[in-house]
Amino acid sequence: MRSLVTGGAGFIGSHLVDALLASGHEVVVLDNFSTGRPENLSHLGGKVEVVESDLAVPGDWMRQLKNIDWVFHLAALADIVPSIQNPDAYFRANVDGTFNILQACKAAGIRRLVYTASSSCYGIPDQYPTPETAEIRPQYPYALTKRLGEELVMHWAQVYKLPAMSLRFFNVYGTRSRTSGTYGAVFGVFLAQKLARQAFTVVGDGTQTRDFTYVRDVVGALIAAAGSDRIGDCYNVGSGTTVSVNRLVELLGGEKVNIPKRPGEPDCTFADIGRIKRDLGWSPKITIEEGVAEVLKNIDYWRNAPVWTPTSIAAATRDWFKYLGADV
Repeated sequence: MRSLVTGGAGFIGSHLVDALLASGHEVVVLDNFSTGRPENLSHLGGKVEVVESDLAVPGDWMRQLKNIDWVFHLAALADIVPSIQNPDAYFRANVDGTFNILQACKAAGIRRLVYTASSSCYGIPDQYPTPETAEIRPQYPYALTKRLGEELVMHWAQVYKLPAMSLRFFNVYGTRSRTSGTYGAVFGVFLAQKLARQAFTVVGDGTQTRDFTYVRDVVGALIAAAGSDRIGDCYNVGSGTTVSVNRLVELLGGEKVNIPKRPGEPDCTFADIGRIKRDLGWSPKITIEEGVAEVLKNIDYWRNAPVWTPTSIAAATRDWFKYLGADV
């Protein structure tokens, strides 16, 4: 088997590359290193072919799909605030990039494409756990562009019979999660704060709950999807439970300080994973306690990550409140 992973130097992508190599696959990685890190693949010692490429622009990288069996499309720009400030960059990366991958897959006759979508497409849902049939309500450009990419994938499956499907991820965490200068996911923020012996910045009162899904479980879902015969289907990928932010603080261990609750964020994320269990035979295996323990064993990965404070977070999220506030 020959597999290609876009965004393979990133958080989830690099773990997927590890799993594919362990299964005997030859692997090609396409990455522009805007958020991915070469260090995430350095332990492989040249066992994977890495091609630096910008998927938003058609080019020579498309030749890499020749004789590829499985394509996993993980390359994307993430995070809320930068998407509000630079929606054009997000559209190019997440929509144009997906269009170009689809065209390349169609031309190459690949056997399977798995697209990584986001649970942010649901916005603030009416139903918990949230099924795949819930109304789509993206609240900010990142969520919208990931949803538009998914629409493209579903349309290519419908019209061109491309053997493609989509997985909607919920709150993925684990080792190698991003350490960039952008204010983002709670785990990366908290781990850098713990290393710096600073208080954890808890949004609101911390009773909000999240469907924290360990990266190794997510990789299992990606591989299960690639090995299935489903075409044009979307599946939630979650942990099967929810955990409060306050509970996460307890597991990480440390003091906390509360910062203002933000508009456009749900009080709960909770995936209904009945469909993926039934159709693909996948289910999560790693508890939040096990996952946090594994992350803490590798906490030095976040040694050089930015340490966020209430003041710096307020400055970084000013546009969040400006554009997503209820008074707009």
